Amino acid sequence: MLRPFKQRLIAVGVGCAAVLCLSLALFACQKSTSHRQTGPSKPVRWVDVHAHISPQAVDRVLAILDAHGIEHIFNLSGGFPGGGLEQNLAAAARSGGRISVMCTIPWRAYPRVRRFEPQVVQLLGRCKKMGAVGLKISKGLGLAFRDPQGRLLAVDDPRLDPIFAAAGRLGLPVSIHTGDPQAFWRPNTPANERYAELSVHPGWSFHGQAVPSWEALWQQFAARVRRHPRTVFVGVHFGNAPEDLDRVDRLLRDCPNLYIDTAARVPEIGRHPAHKLRAFFLKHQDRILFGTDLGVGRRSLMLGSSGAEEPTPADVVHFYKSTRRFFETRDKHFAHPTPIQGTWKIDGIGLPAAVLRKIYRDNAVKLFGLKLKLKSK
Repeated sequence: MLRPFKQRLIAVGVGCAAVLCLSLALFACQKSTSHRQTGPSKPVRWVDVHAHISPQAVDRVLAILDAHGIEHIFNLSGGFPGGGLEQNLAAAARSGGRISVMCTIPWRAYPRVRRFEPQVVQLLGRCKKMGAVGLKISKGLGLAFRDPQGRLLAVDDPRLDPIFAAAGRLGLPVSIHTGDPQAFWRPNTPANERYAELSVHPGWSFHGQAVPSWEALWQQFAARVRRHPRTVFVGVHFGNAPEDLDRVDRLLRDCPNLYIDTAARVPEIGRHPAHKLRAFFLKHQDRILFGTDLGVGRRSLMLGSSGAEEPTPADVVHFYKSTRRFFETRDKHFAHPTPIQGTWKIDGIGLPAAVLRKIYRDNAVKLFGLKLKLKSK
């Protein structure tokens, strides 16, 4: 079952003016909280490569960007021609060049459309001409989308090869989500570390479901990346395996065409030994992109994940403040950005200023050829 927010933004409502005011107030009072800071003396503006934005939410998005030092943001829910792409590109145009849009594929049409792959190749060409900067593949591939015979489409199904090859020819990086947290395959009981999140969203649990294992899905993802060396892939959610640094390290080593983003996985990666994780970031500093999995609708908000209650302005401030604290300080045992994802604490990795700049913005600028509108700090 697909994550509900990817289909429609949850109704939780946050007032952007309140967020801005509270953000400024807390910054003034707490700017010296991180006592082991190693990053830049002035915050580097973020480029967030992983968000989901409703066309009606541009003003709200811009208020959030301005309040929290975000220079540019990518909407990964762009849709396809005739399926929302026109509206999302028009909305991005109203942002003053601060929103980029990635297109998607109408996978659910696969069982009833003859010659699906060649038509999608043509569709990608149209998306590129219209202004899409990349292609987003949702976790439904491998978990939900089916072929005409009713069989699950595997991530590495050879029939789909022309689509991924075309993305490479067109210069459309492919942000691909495969699987989900490993805990989602375990029994949904209080012993599950994601019990709070799964209790709110029981449909996110794959335990006992007729779907591939987590391991099988990840291997399909790895095979897809290896098969297309001329196509750039962004393995979202920390290479789709934030629990296993060594696994992600090996795939990055083997596949120069692979990047990863940090979206919604600071809570998970923050549990690794800080020295090991810091070494990982230093080693792969040119291929890690900053992302949050922020979701913004006209009256809705998601901060990497969603709970039973509406996020408050203070929750928004904590989300961004804790994220910076993780990347920029060596602080120990502090609350991670998304409490619904687990009750554990995390340690900061205190990246050097030059590395932060790459991960926060420069890697995305280079990969996507961004022309940023704001003067960089």
